[in-house]
Amino acid sequence: MVHVFEGAEPAAPPEVDSRAGGPVGRLLAFVNSIIVVLSSVALVIAAMVLTYSVASRYFLHLSTDWQDELSVFLIVGAVFMSSAAIQAKRGHIGIEAIVGLLSPRVNHWRQFAVDVASFAFCAFFSWKSWALLDEAWSEGFHSESTWGPPLWIPYSLMTVGMTLLSLQILLQVATGLGRRPR
Repeated sequence: MVHVFEGAEPAAPPEVDSRAGGPVGRLLAFVNSIIVVLSSVALVIAAMVLTYSVASRYFLHLSTDWQDELSVFLIVGAVFMSSAAIQAKRGHIGIEAIVGLLSPRVNHWRQFAVDVASFAFCAFFSWKSWALLDEAWSEGFHSESTWGPPLWIPYSLMTVGMTLLSLQILLQVATGLGRRPR
């Protein structure tokens, strides 16, 4: 449900054009399409693992040490890895209350400013994620659970996902510069 002021029509969501970024845009769209399928599979597996965990703990009184951690790894991986595909469709949460009130030119520059700020944040997050991944890998960090999987696994998914998201936003910034507001 979209709330707008009376008389103001909400703007249609932007069309996603994988050709907009040239070869880089097409490559990123291809990678994103594969990742979306893998992330969907990871979410289904996480649901199955959690269902097994609940049933085995309730009916068989078994320990569920690994199930919770595995499902968290799968869900975190799916969320971070699919974020670039969601951004490509501009599907992230946005507050569009003023879009209908602003001219297309102002909306274009508003969106451009939001993309630049988003890129700055995601690039910083990406950089810190790479540092965290390097530390987890070189220091051999493991989870403190009894299962104890290496932490480079979820950190690598977070790092790659944030790097892809940063690239996707950078691509949108670059295409926003080349696009003329109507």
